[in-house]
Amino acid sequence: MSSESGSQCPFPHAHSSKPVDMDNGGHDTTTKVTTRAATMGACPFRGTRVGGAIGSEPQLDHWWPNRLKVELLHQDPVQANPLSDLDYCQAFAEINYDELKSDIRELLHDSVDWWPCDYGNYGPQMIRMAWHSAGTYRIADGRGGAGGGMQRFAPINSWWDNGNTDKSRRLLWPIKRKYGAKLSWADLMILAGNVALEDMGFQTFGFAGGRIDQWEADSATYWGPEGWTGDEHVGHPNEMVTLDERWEGDPKQEHWDLENPVAATHQALIYVNPEGPGGNGDPMDSAREIRESFARMAMNDEETVALIAGGHAFGKSHGMVDPEKIGPAPEAASMQEMGLGWHNPVGTGNAEYTMTNGIEGSWTSHPTRWDNEYLQNLFTYEWKKTKSPTGALQWTPVDADARKTPDAHIEGKENALMMMTSDIALKEDPIYRKICERFLEDFDYFADAFSRAWYKLTHRDMGPIERYVGPEVPDQLLPWQDPVPPLDHELVNDSDIDGLKQKILSSGLTVSQLVAAAWASASTYRDSDKRGGANGARVRLEPQRSWDMNNPAELQNTLSTLEAIQGAFNDAQSGDKRISMADLIVLAGCAGVEKAARDSGVDVNVPFVAGRRDTTQELTDEPSFEWLQPVVDGFRNYRNDEVTYKIPPEHLFLDKAHLLKLTAPQWTALAGGLKVLAINYDGSHHGVFTGRPGQLTNDFFCVVTSMDFQWQPQSDDELLFNINDRQTGETKYTATRCDLVFGANAQLRQIAEVYAADDGHARLVNDFVKAWHKVMMLDRFDVPQERADAMSNC
Repeated sequence: MSSESGSQCPFPHAHSSKPVDMDNGGHDTTTKVTTRAATMGACPFRGTRVGGAIGSEPQLDHWWPNRLKVELLHQDPVQANPLSDLDYCQAFAEINYDELKSDIRELLHDSVDWWPCDYGNYGPQMIRMAWHSAGTYRIADGRGGAGGGMQRFAPINSWWDNGNTDKSRRLLWPIKRKYGAKLSWADLMILAGNVALEDMGFQTFGFAGGRIDQWEADSATYWGPEGWTGDEHVGHPNEMVTLDERWEGDPKQEHWDLENPVAATHQALIYVNPEGPGGNGDPMDSAREIRESFARMAMNDEETVALIAGGHAFGKSHGMVDPEKIGPAPEAASMQEMGLGWHNPVGTGNAEYTMTNGIEGSWTSHPTRWDNEYLQNLFTYEWKKTKSPTGALQWTPVDADARKTPDAHIEGKENALMMMTSDIALKEDPIYRKICERFLEDFDYFADAFSRAWYKLTHRDMGPIERYVGPEVPDQLLPWQDPVPPLDHELVNDSDIDGLKQKILSSGLTVSQLVAAAWASASTYRDSDKRGGANGARVRLEPQRSWDMNNPAELQNTLSTLEAIQGAFNDAQSGDKRISMADLIVLAGCAGVEKAARDSGVDVNVPFVAGRRDTTQELTDEPSFEWLQPVVDGFRNYRNDEVTYKIPPEHLFLDKAHLLKLTAPQWTALAGGLKVLAINYDGSHHGVFTGRPGQLTNDFFCVVTSMDFQWQPQSDDELLFNINDRQTGETKYTATRCDLVFGANAQLRQIAEVYAADDGHARLVNDFVKAWHKVMMLDRFDVPQERADAMSNC
């Protein structure tokens, strides 16, 4: 305790007034080494060189690249956030929104000398910036997207595909400076794209604010296996673009598989290589690549065509300078570049000398006007391969008299139209072609499709509608927003909750069944894109109720019992008070945890916040929800054996903990607690290190930290282990890697030892309850204060 508190420290030496012996009892006290230095006459500072500082290589990941990086659970901490006290949604609501959009529109036409705009309008480059901010999203794990404004940080800010987006953000700085904390970079980048579209004549579907900036680079997300392709000048972004390791097979073969969870087809690109896979120039191969990539970014064929055709109605591509002459990306640029990258030493370094992806030209004759000319040009003309000034593969009309496009900077100059291999793909692929033809026939239908696809692209990672703020949020809910009907009844009170708990515990369902159902419902949540969770009770619906990891037969038995309790309670009410299945499933789990703790000797109250609603099968996009099923869930010792893995299960278990927004102690407490509650998906006893299953004991941690046992792999793959008595050799337990990691990993073991200690049981129970409540509340954006309380209590 601090002395300011008035409390006395229990240790008497803490405020000692004992004399200090500066003579050290007569012994030598000099700290200067008197032997010969590296250079005669050198300064007292030993040596003549400083070789490193905090963070200098080599670091841990250099020495032990395959270690389990538990510290990744603690990224973007509150200490890094200078706005941690800000209620951002409230602050955004205070903005004069019309004035903000007017300011952006004015900026679009105010060209600056250090980065002149193409065609007198910054709109196209703002659309590209917004697209590339949102386009990193992938459906496999929900990571990426525009939500945290991560285009500001490495690695995304230095991807080759994001060349010169740093200039777009710097152009927006006057807007950001004016509105300050009320306007996040994440929101501004997307809004700038929307305003640009509107400024050029397109009617957008809407815009929602509410994206909260992150404050440090993302070191956790896996963007693919490839690294630098050369070391001649490491830091040059062109050395990042490769697809050598993420694909298996060949685009001309039946088997051509892109590894999960990535969606981009090349390292350092947002979607695909516009020159075709690996730059091969084959439109049909490109179509296959486009379909795979866009599908993994949650887009169907119509949405894919709408986005490409709509986006390419504007602006141009830049390829006037040899990429070898372009300077390093922002993360490797010199100090004098002021945080910008891709320095171009040729000519003015911008305007008609601009270089991004190497392809040069525009798709239309009116690059700052919304119209259908992109598709008209694509289908009106025959196209042939040619080369850009930098040697990139692109396409030009066969007809020399085809319409031309004005130069973006040189008045009076006209250039040939341009298409990329990825554009020609839309014409040659029969499915894409049919969609294009419909868009050509019905421009209004195309415009509506593009507006909806753009809205989905830029809002896909925002989660439930409760997170949307601002005057342009559409009234219409869309399937990809995972709609849940609004609350239409009175909620249960404390007395009702107590009565329901008694009914649940006397229903014949075991602690394991109650906890397993609640966990199956809530633990689908992904903080990456804010999808999943217990609200909606989709665990009752397809596809979740049939997932192997949920043990469908056992789950159905539990749900049927709870439905009977729900029906009896709701039928007994005289007013409009009801309890939803979504609430009852969670409440049942809470009741199970309380009983498990009580039976272990610790009385505890598990918090419960009512208000979850039940959704329907009709409001559930089944294919989209399939992606929420993890391939590994160490909490329940589930592993999909039909999948090929390049990494051990515990790394995917860490990934799951990260998606659940768990800290290392929370992950540890939940994993060990759930194991003794025996909720393994298949009813196995792996990791159930206790003779008292169903009681919330610290037995798991006592076993996993004990030297009384030896761990023996059951086979060469080291996925299952026998836990043998060291003295007798008798097998006492069995375990998976996801169980034993809490005793093997250095960081997790330190936490496990806390819970295994003689005074650790009560601490475990209390920590488990807090972490449990957090998981049950992760998706409760409808009650922001209660959700915040659940997050802060952990």
